[in-house]
Amino acid sequence: MRVLLLSLLCAPLLALAQPRQITLEDLYKKGTFRGEFINARFDTSSKEPSFQWSRYKDQTGKSISRPDDVVASPSKPGLWLVKTKTEPIYRRSSKSVIHLLQVVNNDTQLIKLTGPLGKGAEQTDSKFIHASFSPTGEYVSYVFDNNLYLYQVATGQYKSVTTDGKWNFIINGNCDWVYEEEFEFSQAYAWNKEGTHLAYYRFDESKVKEFNMTFYDNAHNTDYRYKYPKAGDDNSTVEIYVYDINTGNKVKAETETGDIYIPRIKWTQDNNTLIVFWMNRHQNHLKLLATDATTGKSRMVYEEKNKYFVEINDDWWFLQDGKHFLFTSEMNGYRHLYLYSFDGAVKTQVTQGNQEITEINGVDEKNKRIYYTVAAPRPMDRNIMVTDFSGKSTTALTASQGWNRAVFNDNFTEFFLYYSTINTPQQVSRYQLVADKKKGITTRLLAQLGTNSKLQEKMSEYGFGNADFIRIPNSKGDTLNGWMLKPAGFDATKKYPVLFCNYGGPGSQQVANRFGAVSTWHQLLAQKGFIIVSVDNTGTGYRGEEFKKKTYLQLGKFEIEDQIDAARELGKLAYVDKNRIGHWGWSYGGFMSTLAITKGADVFHAAVAVAPVTSWRFYDNIYTERYMRTPQENPKGYDDNSPLNHAEKIKGKYLLVHGTADDNVHFQNATQMVSALVKANIHFDSFYYPNKNHGIGGSADNTTFHLWSMKTNWILKNLGNENTRKE
Repeated sequence: MRVLLLSLLCAPLLALAQPRQITLEDLYKKGTFRGEFINARFDTSSKEPSFQWSRYKDQTGKSISRPDDVVASPSKPGLWLVKTKTEPIYRRSSKSVIHLLQVVNNDTQLIKLTGPLGKGAEQTDSKFIHASFSPTGEYVSYVFDNNLYLYQVATGQYKSVTTDGKWNFIINGNCDWVYEEEFEFSQAYAWNKEGTHLAYYRFDESKVKEFNMTFYDNAHNTDYRYKYPKAGDDNSTVEIYVYDINTGNKVKAETETGDIYIPRIKWTQDNNTLIVFWMNRHQNHLKLLATDATTGKSRMVYEEKNKYFVEINDDWWFLQDGKHFLFTSEMNGYRHLYLYSFDGAVKTQVTQGNQEITEINGVDEKNKRIYYTVAAPRPMDRNIMVTDFSGKSTTALTASQGWNRAVFNDNFTEFFLYYSTINTPQQVSRYQLVADKKKGITTRLLAQLGTNSKLQEKMSEYGFGNADFIRIPNSKGDTLNGWMLKPAGFDATKKYPVLFCNYGGPGSQQVANRFGAVSTWHQLLAQKGFIIVSVDNTGTGYRGEEFKKKTYLQLGKFEIEDQIDAARELGKLAYVDKNRIGHWGWSYGGFMSTLAITKGADVFHAAVAVAPVTSWRFYDNIYTERYMRTPQENPKGYDDNSPLNHAEKIKGKYLLVHGTADDNVHFQNATQMVSALVKANIHFDSFYYPNKNHGIGGSADNTTFHLWSMKTNWILKNLGNENTRKE
């Protein structure tokens, strides 16, 4: 009786000590583990106005709902662009109804922009792309129906910069699909710093093949046709024009013609000089062309060639003196800082060594200092550095294992520091920069702005596990970086199933010492008894050019061999159930998961592939040819590692998931994989989400919750063992 009574008394205490169970509702419905938003700003003068929006009427007599975005004029206080009813287009583009909000002496005016539609069009909800102010705030520029327009704020007048835009033929001021996706920008126009000239892209898509997506949204469905150049296909013809705001004249920038790319345009500090980035189709030859805004004439100021490919980024800083520029390049094996002059007389490598620069954070031209981020002390870490233009005086502003991100004020006297680790949520601090003749640049903590303490409490309450970094040898003699998350209540005498999560694409990184590298979904699976592992294979980033570019011309070969090697190594551990090793991934990761269950069939026993590429012949040409050249040049490279050609090797369980309206990795990849599996008489599971794009998301229609629930249940059923919880 005493024993029973003691047990009853202790039971509530034991219950209190047990961590709460993470549920799918916590992750995808309740937002239980949502982090703290910290609005760190140096200047609050241009912050979004705190208005009761319903009080203000535009010229139609209508008020606007809470805006999706509010953009302040860069030079005119009390002037904002207000964006509402925003619709996404592709990954980086959207269109919105645009209002101009102006406050003068407490008098508020709200004007709905109608563009070229004329008087009376105010009653329609016409939506514009890339609406933005000119540097002086005198104009609003935007794209509508593939043409570029200007709205003059003072007069209310509209100007047509272009008139020849036509869907699937000509685009002005906005990127075609493949530029937006692979060169990672969408707004295809740029103002010079004084707002006197506007440079813009013109895409002629007439020779590019159309791709058709079917939307299953009515009795007869809807076809959506757009231009998507696949590997080996013709591209858009791309030209750059410069429009003179005062005269209305435009000139074409002088570039070499032919099968080329123009991955960037950037104005220098000289109001009349535009830099046009020219690149050949193989993407292994880059030229910077200094272009006269008045005549269109150009001269080459920089050239780089590479035996593999040249990486395009935004780390190009054209200095105030009009003579020099800073940039990062892999030309010597690792991504480093360089200072060059336009006349070629100065060519200085500013940083050295085997650690890669990931970003230029800012350039203090007055004091000749460069602030940058480096992947150090390990490739998975990030730290903030400062050096002078010669590279001889370098100081670490942070020196920790973890992930540091810095945002500097304009005069480089202060910065916000965002810091996290793989197991610690983001913390935000404000620091002062102090220049000392003896010590160089030092920092002083001004304020701790946020520590995500509530999230940390939630993580403790739910028993989040800590991931550990691991090093795994491959069969080629390299050592691979990885992390491992062990199950809750880990017992080394038991055997646990292992789930690999992997992306693995060129230059990517999943093994990162930042919060979020281990997702909350992985924490849920670990709580149910799985070991979760991520391994960055050959071809991933921040370990030098040769490690990253070894996969050139044969995407998938070395990557999956590394994943197989890692699985074999882990299978030797006493606590790993080597007959329960699985792999999951999305996009390139789905390609890897499909290779894991085919080429790695003896090691991987289950795989989940979401929106996978199954043949690089089906993917866009800018991305694919950068790493593979064309199918005509390299048919063996395309076919040897295509999962379509290895379908018959599957022995384990395979789940294939895709959205039918995926504009990026087309649903075609899934249908072709299904055909290959059927032909090989392989049984598998599949799930397709109608009218969903590459992200397969949506809370209103329950898509997100359904997807992750379905994946979770499938993994529990097909990879779990006696040590995993099925509920």
